[in-house]
Amino acid sequence: MPEQQNTEYKSIWKDEYLKWICGFANAQGGRIFIGKDDSGAVVGLKNSKKLLEDLPNKITTILGIICDVNLHVTADGDFIEIVVEPQPNPVNYKGEYHYRSGSTKQELKGAALDKFLLGKQGRHWDSVPVPHVTVADLKPETFDYFRKRGVKSKRLEDDVLNDTNELLLNNLKLTDNGYLKRAALLLFHPDPERFVTNAYIKIGYFESDSDLRFQDEVHGNLFEQVEKTMELLFTKYIKAMISYEDIYRLETYEYPKEAVREAIHNAVAHKDYTGATPIQISVYKDKIMIWNYGQLPENWTIETLQKKHSSVPYNPDISNAFFRIGYIEAWGRGIRKMNEQCAAAGLPNPLYYYESSGFWVVFRKDMISEESLKKLGLNDRQVEALLFFKETGEITTSEYAKKYNVTDRTARTDLNELIDLKLLMKKGGTNQSKYFYV
Repeated sequence: MPEQQNTEYKSIWKDEYLKWICGFANAQGGRIFIGKDDSGAVVGLKNSKKLLEDLPNKITTILGIICDVNLHVTADGDFIEIVVEPQPNPVNYKGEYHYRSGSTKQELKGAALDKFLLGKQGRHWDSVPVPHVTVADLKPETFDYFRKRGVKSKRLEDDVLNDTNELLLNNLKLTDNGYLKRAALLLFHPDPERFVTNAYIKIGYFESDSDLRFQDEVHGNLFEQVEKTMELLFTKYIKAMISYEDIYRLETYEYPKEAVREAIHNAVAHKDYTGATPIQISVYKDKIMIWNYGQLPENWTIETLQKKHSSVPYNPDISNAFFRIGYIEAWGRGIRKMNEQCAAAGLPNPLYYYESSGFWVVFRKDMISEESLKKLGLNDRQVEALLFFKETGEITTSEYAKKYNVTDRTARTDLNELIDLKLLMKKGGTNQSKYFYV
């Protein structure tokens, strides 16, 4: 059996393998087998009995934890199994913090180490208190905006209109022992970039991937960023079709406004602010791509995310404040809401995927028609496939091969041509690779 996320095989023992034990202890636990090769075959140990005596003491002395160390005797030779349980507290190897991620071990440093240590304490990045900043340093107008939005959304009582700013922050749990939390600064400070240098949004209009025509940057606290971004997108970047009903002027936008707003809310609330890159919104003539830095929670996939109908949960204090004024839906309805609004507007569901160390939401115009596709020189299979699968938003190689009775090689050729034309985007590297509409 090959190595997996929770197993590691070593043919001999070296003391540096204590780092692997440390990595398992800081993650989900696991087993290390000493006396097996990389495929899991027994190669035997000459000093198995001595290791059985020495290893428990080394693990406890250097790492400060207790592991089960078991000796297995087989016809092919002896091997030792070290069973590592996940630990509630951080474990270090001579001052180094290691972590098992997937089938590899990594040493945690910098922001990753900070996040790990906070997580072990049951805290999040946005809950860390910041000294030398007071309520008086925050922006009064933003508190007024928050109160009015909260009452209007009916997620705050009318009494909040008379609460002091200090009481409001306390009720939102944005203070800690007299200090303001990072979340409070991002939400209410006039210039949060003094404390978090990447806390802004970049918007660009692209004629093609390499042809940026114009761009804007949106600064200020998170509430201001959301409103300024929406205003810029729907006055400068996104076209509106004008019509009249009696004497009233009606504007119908290319994309449903509330769906785009929901995506921006989630990008701002769930961004990992320890990264060095701002939120990026790329507008093309046929799509809008919204990206925020962050990673999926451990053991989550995009499929998990969509089943939960939620976004990537990073900053619970910021998310709570956003929820209180109707910026974020309850019960994880964000993705469902975006899908429903796009469907009502006659557009395909947005794409949701993880790539380039971040999470993407892509809104698309439905520009696929049989006539337009044939003009591109596509064969009949390719045209039919794009029309047939556009409702589901994805195709796999094996599905394509089975439907059109062609070999996997032909299926990959057809689908890769669609990638070259930027009609599809590939994820994965096997016959179960998924090809998404872009």
